[in-house]
Amino acid sequence: MTTPALRVAVLVPCFNEEAAVATVVADFRKALPDASVYVYDNNSKDRTAEVARAAGAEVRSERRQGKGNVVRRMFADVEADVYVLVDGDATYDAPSAPRMIETLLAGRLDMVVGLRVDQSVAAYRPGHRTGNWMLTNFLSSVFGQTFTDILSGYRVFSRRFVKSFPVLSDGFEIETELTVHALELSLPVAEIETPYYARPEGSVSKLNTWRDGFRILGTILKLYRSEKPLRFFATIGIFLALVSIGLAVPIVITFIEEGVVPRLPTAVLSTGLMIVAVLAVSAGLVLDTVTRGRREMKLLAYLSQPAPRRD
Repeated sequence: MTTPALRVAVLVPCFNEEAAVATVVADFRKALPDASVYVYDNNSKDRTAEVARAAGAEVRSERRQGKGNVVRRMFADVEADVYVLVDGDATYDAPSAPRMIETLLAGRLDMVVGLRVDQSVAAYRPGHRTGNWMLTNFLSSVFGQTFTDILSGYRVFSRRFVKSFPVLSDGFEIETELTVHALELSLPVAEIETPYYARPEGSVSKLNTWRDGFRILGTILKLYRSEKPLRFFATIGIFLALVSIGLAVPIVITFIEEGVVPRLPTAVLSTGLMIVAVLAVSAGLVLDTVTRGRREMKLLAYLSQPAPRRD
């Protein structure tokens, strides 16, 4: 029996990338001649859709603004065995795609991340580099495993990763969410160094170092709360309990020595903080059970999809 050909889809989210999208489409059609290239236009005000269509891509649109919304639509609509997700700004190296796909298939992996190696000073701004380093280390401390470049926009996925991944974010924090999903389910992943180039003339970055950095940090905290609730709420509970004890010790000593409570408001505050601390730990215990059930459902959805295969 003949094995059906492996279906590869290149997914390119775009917003006002008229200056770069034709290069991206042409480079990936050359690097992966048998792949289907999909450009999803996200309310561009320039000729992005027209240029991409002329370059040979299948152009679709997503009206809800934000990269997360675009990725959610891509993952839901496109049917393939292997997915290549790449930004439409012509900064990523298309010739690296076959090597990334081969690594995915040979290792039966679910995600391969393109680790950016900048080819010029202008390619990777110092603010973004510092922010990426800080967020990567924070993610490592939270989830116990690390990637070198969690914000890379160049990734290759198996079908079972894509079809079992619940996209919740709306914007550029989608890369963080993809990384956390892989870490949460202990999925087999890898990183491969790929050249990272400066944007072509006329292409402008949509990232804001501080705004998007805080949004990504907020996403990590929310995911930490939802995926590690016992640790999250226990930390809050222990902190409040320590404050409560610190306030209560002088009051208790005075009561033992003199038989009076000299600072009643402080005693009430200490009691209230201890009650809240106990409630926080209790909430963590309950939510930890709920989270375990959610994780099991995600794992079952993941296992319901076929494993990566080679031709």
